[in-house]
Amino acid sequence: MTVTIRTIEPRDEPRWRLLWDDYMRFYEREPSDAVTQHAWSRILDPASPVHAIVAAGDDGLVIGIANYVIHESTSLLTPVCYLQDLFVDPATRAQGVGGLLIDWLVDAARQHGWSRFYWNTKENNYRARALYDRYTPHSGTVRYAIDFDNE
Repeated sequence: MTVTIRTIEPRDEPRWRLLWDDYMRFYEREPSDAVTQHAWSRILDPASPVHAIVAAGDDGLVIGIANYVIHESTSLLTPVCYLQDLFVDPATRAQGVGGLLIDWLVDAARQHGWSRFYWNTKENNYRARALYDRYTPHSGTVRYAIDFDNE
């Protein structure tokens, strides 16, 4: 299978939503129409720091998504890229799609002069961590988060 990585387009919304919902459930969050619509509108807004790329198969079907945020850092001179969401259709996993999405972002980071490209995953997400460990060892950072119910 040939896979093409490209920036997301409005026509990708139905397939993006399907994969997004699966991603949300993977991380034990029930999909919310309000959150999904908000995320999608930010992705398409050129003034927003939220962006997305997709992986499309031979037939053009979107089989993977990567949503990312470009933001400033207090300790670096140029922006950084945070890969917030990465999800590949379970029917096409283990075929290198996740790596192609990451490779595209690594190349973009170099081209744009971003200082860092980083992401998080669950400690027990061993399948994804096997891929991520090919790029860099995990940072050893312990993440703390306080979530507020603002829905």
